[in-house]
Amino acid sequence: MVINGEVKIVDEQTGRMMEGRRYSDGLHQALEAKENVDIGNITQTYATITLQNYFRMFHKLCGMTGTAETEAQELWQIYKLDVVVIPTNRPIIRKDEEDLVYKTTREKFNAVIEEIERLTKAGRPVLVGTTSVDISEKLSKMLDLRGIAHNVLNAKQHQREAEIVAEAGKPGRVTIATNMAGRGTDIKITEEVRQAGGLAIIATERHDSRRVDRQLRGRAGRQGDPGTSQFYVSLEDNLMRMFQSDRIAGVMDRMGHKDGEVIQHSMITKSIERAQKKVEENNFGIRKRLLEYDDVMNIQREAIYRKRNHALEGTRLSVDIFNMFESLTESMVMKYKNANDYEGFINDCLSTLSLDPDMDEPFFRSNSAQVVVDKFRSFVFEVYEQKKSHFRSLLMPVIKNVFENQGHQYKRILLPIEDGTGHPLQLTADLKKAVDSEGASISSDIEQAVALSLIDDNWKEHLRSMDELKDSVQAATFEQKDPLVIYKMEAYRLFEELIYSVNMEVVSYLMRGKLAVQNENVREAREIKTDLTKIKTNKEEEARKAAAENAGRSIESKIETFIRSEDKVGRNDLCPCGSGKKYKHCHGK
Repeated sequence: MVINGEVKIVDEQTGRMMEGRRYSDGLHQALEAKENVDIGNITQTYATITLQNYFRMFHKLCGMTGTAETEAQELWQIYKLDVVVIPTNRPIIRKDEEDLVYKTTREKFNAVIEEIERLTKAGRPVLVGTTSVDISEKLSKMLDLRGIAHNVLNAKQHQREAEIVAEAGKPGRVTIATNMAGRGTDIKITEEVRQAGGLAIIATERHDSRRVDRQLRGRAGRQGDPGTSQFYVSLEDNLMRMFQSDRIAGVMDRMGHKDGEVIQHSMITKSIERAQKKVEENNFGIRKRLLEYDDVMNIQREAIYRKRNHALEGTRLSVDIFNMFESLTESMVMKYKNANDYEGFINDCLSTLSLDPDMDEPFFRSNSAQVVVDKFRSFVFEVYEQKKSHFRSLLMPVIKNVFENQGHQYKRILLPIEDGTGHPLQLTADLKKAVDSEGASISSDIEQAVALSLIDDNWKEHLRSMDELKDSVQAATFEQKDPLVIYKMEAYRLFEELIYSVNMEVVSYLMRGKLAVQNENVREAREIKTDLTKIKTNKEEEARKAAAENAGRSIESKIETFIRSEDKVGRNDLCPCGSGKKYKHCHGK
């Protein structure tokens, strides 16, 4: 539906509008272009969860519904919930008639109109159930041609739902509705209607699910009220076409079927219910398979959201940051130590961490990997502590000044931070907390903002990768392999890449980060860069030179400037090598 220049999605089952929902992969934008309205932005998934795994997060599950009996098997298999049938408060006296089967849709709708006309003349209210908005409007036009007054209740009139339902039980009133009618609101009938036979339910088609048909029947006969329900079916309906309706049509022709003639038999009603049962079983199989895929995703989801909660609350974040530093420093050393590539190690340290490791080539090559890891790790932690101390010394005079002079007006202060790669973060620090802790809280505020932002960015990309993986593994069936097994293996590999990427980016940002401090008392440049390569003593520099000379390598005192000759390749751009993969998954790995 198009409302106020927006394309809205209508739920196929309930007929209600799904506010805030948009189709993915450019489909919604295509619909907006077709309907000539403003085209919205392409959406990206920030978080996913299936309903089953959402419900499983609750410690206790229960519910009440009048139509759960047909879904008892699914409720037990997915949630381990029993379905217990509670007897009705008053005996049900509603008459549920056998289905009326017609050969064509035209004959069926003509019979529906005739029945509506007969019932309204008898003073009974009629509720007509349809499977779609399209059919409800088609019936409405047919009733207009016959001059029968009626209300149409679908997604376009959902604002008037309570008002229309309140009047649906009055004598001679006709209400055409999708599956939304009267749910949550009983259709009250008058004494006059009760004497005439109660509310009449007319369904224009069988749904794929018996549960939905039962919901429609259940609009009548509430609390011991009289009523009737009648389903009209044609051999051209979607459900009938799926289950060899042409065979039944052939039988009807051989028996000399004439236009408008109807078949009504319990055998046909039962065969329709069997067809519905097959569709329900198929749908359950699809949902169960979807859940098996999401169970893989759920393990990853829990791990990432645990990290994210630590970043949000800040309670265990220091432990996570420490583990990130440990993991990254170890993997960096092991990668180049195994290849015996000292130059590669130095270049990676400069590009990733913006520091020159306190380590010469003979030490790197001659010592064990663990010794190199320990030395490199302790140096990185030492530099990071110096960097945090440097941040505090820069910020505390400004924060104290604001707190003393404007503390009554402001509770928090903005701290712009960026890592020199065009990824700025706007984070805020609590003024009182910063002053009371002598600046210690500033470091944790910076770590929180950096960790939260980079976890979210990487998780978004991971969700996209997992969606692409789910589509691609379906081809494994051609190799006689189970796609789910392939999905589990590849999902594990992608998750390892995600964790490494998060660790690397968080540590890199914290090590390369710089502050832009604006303060009239600070007469330095507005952008204060903390060049970590300069945090070394003269003695350390001399020791490094001496070790290099002993190894037969001369060091030029002149500092060389490296100029990039090609355009920088973004992490999510295609790799220039032509592999078709993203740069971060190929040569930028």
